[in-house]
Amino acid sequence: MLTARRRRAAAAAVVVAGSLLLASCGGSGSGSGDGKTLRLWHYEGPDSAMGVAWNEAIRVFEAQHPGVKVKFEEKGFEQIQKTAPMVLNSSDAPDVMEYNKGNATAGLLSKQGLLTDLTAEAAKRGWDKKIPAGVRTTSMYDTNGVMGSGTWYGVPDYGEYTMVFYNKDLFKKYGIAEPKTFDQLTAAMDQFVAKGVTPLADSGAEYMAQQYLYQLALSKADRAWVDSYELYKGRTDFHDAAWTYAATTFADWVKKGYLAKTATSAKAEDAGVSWIQGKAPILFSGSWWYGRFQTEAKFDWDTTLWPGSDLTLGSGGNLWVVPKGARNKQLAYDFIDITLSKEIQTLLGNKGGIPVAAAADTIADPKSKALIANFNTLTARDGLAFYPDWPVPGFYDTLVSETQRLLTGSEKPDAYLDHLQKAYDQGVPKR
Repeated sequence: MLTARRRRAAAAAVVVAGSLLLASCGGSGSGSGDGKTLRLWHYEGPDSAMGVAWNEAIRVFEAQHPGVKVKFEEKGFEQIQKTAPMVLNSSDAPDVMEYNKGNATAGLLSKQGLLTDLTAEAAKRGWDKKIPAGVRTTSMYDTNGVMGSGTWYGVPDYGEYTMVFYNKDLFKKYGIAEPKTFDQLTAAMDQFVAKGVTPLADSGAEYMAQQYLYQLALSKADRAWVDSYELYKGRTDFHDAAWTYAATTFADWVKKGYLAKTATSAKAEDAGVSWIQGKAPILFSGSWWYGRFQTEAKFDWDTTLWPGSDLTLGSGGNLWVVPKGARNKQLAYDFIDITLSKEIQTLLGNKGGIPVAAAADTIADPKSKALIANFNTLTARDGLAFYPDWPVPGFYDTLVSETQRLLTGSEKPDAYLDHLQKAYDQGVPKR
């Protein structure tokens, strides 16, 4: 999303002035540690499904804890991503915060000793029962910071995955059939290009471009391939059939005009807004956009899973983590517990999020039902393949810069894959 993120929830987040580092120097933690203040950081926009749900969770928390106030500070995704290790190693760490999941982020912080062990709380409060197995992969990290086993360091309370968003009105306007297969997708993109329309909204400066490429690789991959790449259960060769297909196809799509070279400097927000404004017929991105599109897109639209692939990008959502230096840990555990309650999970689902602990019959909105049904389809076939930037620290920046070069044509697929291999191999922990 994302992050991963990364990168993925930032699309809806409002980045406030200042930086986390400045906040850590300002003594804003006054009142913490007395059992009367819960300091909470997250980066979800107030109108997003998660933002609405977490605001209600704050209300419920304060109602259940008379005399205790939640001091919420909204942060930007990139702020937390870049400065969390420094801030969490200071005396001003919050009590609970949202953080990106995966080896390069939450795994790295756990390895550095900056996060609280939540294993006992997960068992005591039943989080390990509420959260499905495929979703809780990103909750646990071993001593090397590798996800999937070991100690609980984070709690996801929603799911996320990528999908193809279609502007049905644009397809109708240009007389182009909505595709059901991968071949039909490329045929439709050819028709849009012939009519002077760039079919794919894209963002080269952030996560979106690399996720297009990773999805192309996933369409030629299987679970063992994902486990080798993400969990180091085998050697990853960036010149194998899947990665080679992805890089060469992405470069070919640029030549064919499916992706615009001008998207090189575009942020994810730019791509999302262009789709909301009806400028692009197709956008491939994550469920973190879903609630916003429901509110802001004023045309008929629909979604589908990427055609011709059992795997797609996705995972449990970003994690609630409790910093090692948090002063009100019991209050933090209580807040996390509330976000997993039936009330909050149902609200999340009806606002366009993907709850991990809500009964299907409690979700009323038709589009939300379809969103959750597709997520359930993915989890049933073990189709969540995480995100390309997760395996090693710093790989997100490598993927951004190298994919930008592929997008401009200044780098050929073979050189692109060479650079990814070098950065990946340097970051894989010795086991």
